[in-house]
Amino acid sequence: MARFRIPSTIVILFVTVQTGFLLFMYARYSSFMPQSEEKPPQVHILILSSWRSGSSFVGQLFSQHPSVFYLMEPAWHVWVTMYQNSAKVLHMAVRDLVRSVFLCDMSVFDAYMPWKRNLSDLFQWAVSRALCSAPACDSFQRTDITSEMACKTLCGRYPFSKVEEACKTYRHVVVKEGRFFDLKVLYPLLTDPSLNLKIIHLVRDPRAVVKSREQSVKALARDNGIVLSTNGTKVEDSKYKVMEEICRSHVQIYETATLKPPNFLKDRYLMIRFEDLVRDPLSQISEMYKFADLRLTPMLKSWIYNITHGQGPGKKKEAFKITSRDAVSVSQAWRNVLSFQKIKKIQEVCKGAINMLGYQLVDSEKEQRDLSLDLVLPRRQNQFSWS
Repeated sequence: MARFRIPSTIVILFVTVQTGFLLFMYARYSSFMPQSEEKPPQVHILILSSWRSGSSFVGQLFSQHPSVFYLMEPAWHVWVTMYQNSAKVLHMAVRDLVRSVFLCDMSVFDAYMPWKRNLSDLFQWAVSRALCSAPACDSFQRTDITSEMACKTLCGRYPFSKVEEACKTYRHVVVKEGRFFDLKVLYPLLTDPSLNLKIIHLVRDPRAVVKSREQSVKALARDNGIVLSTNGTKVEDSKYKVMEEICRSHVQIYETATLKPPNFLKDRYLMIRFEDLVRDPLSQISEMYKFADLRLTPMLKSWIYNITHGQGPGKKKEAFKITSRDAVSVSQAWRNVLSFQKIKKIQEVCKGAINMLGYQLVDSEKEQRDLSLDLVLPRRQNQFSWS
């Protein structure tokens, strides 16, 4: 039987052509196949405010969201450790700590808590739903609305390493901080390619802030000293020098963000007034969530309604707690509590902020007490545009 022999060069050529054809068909076919979705980049939200401005409430609006990892004032550790310095001197250390938190690198706390740590060593850890639910703590689900008291009871002894572990599982990292007094300090974070940072600037009528601060005089004394650069001496701020600095900082932040702002701030700054928030919670919260690329869930809607439609303004001992209150009543309480003499002094030191942020000055005690007179002016739209 005759054998037909194919030259080896033809075999090699045939195999090469076949391989090329298969690779071509695979590439063409794979282009039509759904690609595996990449993990979306984290969104970083900084709630920028001052003490007693309703920022703890706004923080909870984010903390209770199942997609958010939230920390309340982590830079407290910087100020407690370095309290003999001024706020201006501490700006860089605070900024570096906040950046590390946004990147879920919690080794930054080693400088302020060198000992072996639990969750309970982190300032106000229990107000973070993310630290009260898996993977930080096994007692709650991510979709649960958690309470500070229950969390403290069940989750405090989990190791500090759980903070970083939990942070890395969330798409949104939100930090509430009251220790920045100049927006320009944050420019390195806003231009950092490793961050996707947006800023929510929460403001409140300075007269209402003073009324709230008077409920927490001792708790704020050390921070007051840092603001006023007293080398560690506590201050009670009876002359409203701290309030003057707070009002000045709000003006500086707002003007920097709205009067010829740098291009990198475009669509990354949102100013919210506490009074607008408590009058129309769902509308304002929807605006903040849209800004942060979040969605409002039915459970959150129900919780928000309950938390803002309680009875009365809340008790003095609840000054730092989020409890169910009549939120509108809270926002107006200063008009019945403070004397007109105090109001005149506050208006004197904070006149620029009161005018710029859209509040109405009062010229008499009669105007102050007349609750039918609305002192919260409509927000002016289109106050600035991006160049």
